[in-house]
Amino acid sequence: MAIVLYQEAFDNSSRFKRRIEDERWIAFAQAAWPQTTIHGADPLRRGVRSGGMRAKGHQYLDRHHRPEIDSFYHLSKASIAGRACQGTACFVARHLDPQRWHDAASQSPRVYCLGKCYAAPASTAEEARPAIEIRCRQGIVLNRIVAGGARTLEAYTRQGGYQALEQALGQPPEKLVQRIEISGLRGLGGAGFPAGRKWRSVLEAPASQKFVVANFDEGDPGAYVDRFLVEDDPHCLIEAMIIAAYTVGAQKGWIYIRNEYPQAEAILRAALAEARRERLLGDHVLNREFSFDLEIHVGRGSYVCGEESALLNSLEGKRPDVRARPPFPAQHGLWGFPTLVHNVETLANIPWIIQHGGEAFQRLGFSRSRGNKVVSLNSLFERPGLYEVEFGVPVRHIVEDLGGGLKTGTLKGVIIGGPLAGIVPPHLLDTPLGFEELHAIHASVGHGGVIAFDEHTSIPDLVHHIFSFGAYESCGKCTPCRLGGRRVEQIFQHILDRGSAAPTEETEWVEILSALRLTSLCGLGTGLAEFAETVRLYYAKELERCFA
Repeated sequence: MAIVLYQEAFDNSSRFKRRIEDERWIAFAQAAWPQTTIHGADPLRRGVRSGGMRAKGHQYLDRHHRPEIDSFYHLSKASIAGRACQGTACFVARHLDPQRWHDAASQSPRVYCLGKCYAAPASTAEEARPAIEIRCRQGIVLNRIVAGGARTLEAYTRQGGYQALEQALGQPPEKLVQRIEISGLRGLGGAGFPAGRKWRSVLEAPASQKFVVANFDEGDPGAYVDRFLVEDDPHCLIEAMIIAAYTVGAQKGWIYIRNEYPQAEAILRAALAEARRERLLGDHVLNREFSFDLEIHVGRGSYVCGEESALLNSLEGKRPDVRARPPFPAQHGLWGFPTLVHNVETLANIPWIIQHGGEAFQRLGFSRSRGNKVVSLNSLFERPGLYEVEFGVPVRHIVEDLGGGLKTGTLKGVIIGGPLAGIVPPHLLDTPLGFEELHAIHASVGHGGVIAFDEHTSIPDLVHHIFSFGAYESCGKCTPCRLGGRRVEQIFQHILDRGSAAPTEETEWVEILSALRLTSLCGLGTGLAEFAETVRLYYAKELERCFA
């Protein structure tokens, strides 16, 4: 049997189809569909992705579903229905519902975040909503949500939606990039890289094709802002991506959505259908010469796919290992073309900046951290929920004034943007919420998840949990991350079992941390090291007992 496959490829001027014969696909198809005739698939037909094939009477099979790729993901063959979460927010709240935590810890494959940290320990059956409030001078991304949400196109346009797009399409891309640069907007999903620099790099990169990608793989346990931005205000993301595509010169975009967010996926698909019907997507957007369309790609369970280069590999149907950089995605991204990648919250700021100007945004915040940040408070707070705050407020204000302190014990520490981030101890709560300010105390803004923990969680317990998470989610490409994370997990399991580690294990743990910090390819390994360094720095007395 021979299978003819078609993939999309690009030359310097146009898109064309390339004929491919692949023995791996033949073997896979014969195993999956014995006694079935396999036909080639045209990727340019509606609903058919590139590099795939279809069998008569069977579901479309694409390049993403190959045994060597499937085996990487935790949820390739598992449903999340009926599952409990064992993310860090649920771990530190395990005493609130020991049975649910037992269920979570004993299930396989593991599920590390359901975006319900406000109700931790959480499960897919949990339907409660968090408190959602604007606690700053000028709301930006939560305005429509606190007013009741805007899930439909009619509700979104009634509240001013797509006016920013109309405004943007009447201006040259250079002027729009300048507006983003002036605003001082930084990435709100991890590293805090200046958004304007990304946009300019993609705009000025010479290429026949460019892409825009929304990173909606909100995998950091403790964070759930992107989930509610999409579920309650999906057209804001769509509008932002259209504006970004017009500005940088892209005609195609992808939204990489977390597998654990099925409701968000359904809402987003409905919103995309509405946008297409109204000519907001597709050929000649709003009757302009500009054309742009969006596609959803659902992840299959992998924390590392939240790292942008691993995410791009996943979109390409490859094993989602982290890429060595440079080159960066802005120059060499999806299929080798310049690609603009942002998380949902970062993109949600774009329509406001276009309408009100970069200067208005830049007046918010402080220092080198401009604008607002939505923080996600976990269930140990008296008032867990989403709060939009201005950069520069003290962490103490978030913990004590917004969160109301803890409901079950005395605050022992706060992990912001974690779990692969440093701990903020109680005596440093007056540190301002800012990228450089938190970095100075070995912490980070990250995704804005705020996980508080109390005396119910010991430091050995917490270190074991974090490194178990890191070892489980490592892509395996770096040796320190692949082997070092697992070894630290083992050392602290020994401590929990025996009360202390062997004399040589303290030296070993310190050496592993050094290797993780200096040689890891991405933030998973370096984040583990940052977390552990704050344990050594701020919780030395409790740690000394582990190595006595």
